[in-house]
Amino acid sequence: MTVVDDRLTRVFAQLDVPEGVKAELIRGEIVMMAGPDLVHNWIIESVQDQIPRTRWHRVQTQDIAIPAEASEPQPDLVVFERGAVEGPGRLIPSEAVTAVVEVVSRTSSGRDYRDKREIYGAGGVPVYLIVDPIEARCVLLTEPLPRGESGPGGYRTERTSKFGEPVPIPELDLTLDTGEFQTISAAP
Repeated sequence: MTVVDDRLTRVFAQLDVPEGVKAELIRGEIVMMAGPDLVHNWIIESVQDQIPRTRWHRVQTQDIAIPAEASEPQPDLVVFERGAVEGPGRLIPSEAVTAVVEVVSRTSSGRDYRDKREIYGAGGVPVYLIVDPIEARCVLLTEPLPRGESGPGGYRTERTSKFGEPVPIPELDLTLDTGEFQTISAAP
């Protein structure tokens, strides 16, 4: 990291974010957005409920440390094995994370589909699930590509499913039921 990145990381860590606002550090920019709507929360609740708690931590509002990135994304859901992370802290190393889930909003589409795909892939996160209630689809990305192998990072495998279709996620030993996922319109 550069000196500027270190300063920005310190500023970001000390940022006092108002209640109801989410803040992330994405590629050297502090991105703030309004809290999610109810459909978003219902989708995250459904995904979280389907991932077995006995084996996995399923946490929201948790920042991830990505090596060699000026980014500390805060996925909508972070999944990692119990025992993979010890002690308190704001950041979970991406190497400890098994899966991340992002639910697309009207304002996050570009970041979710492009920027975070590259960031999570470069960080070696094995599974990146994009749930898009505007397009009524899930995009499952697996087999992360290291930085340089495909530009800045990304994933080798992409599988798209419509809402209502099952989404097999072998890395979590589950098939996600998307039958209760709801949609939102693209217009504000």
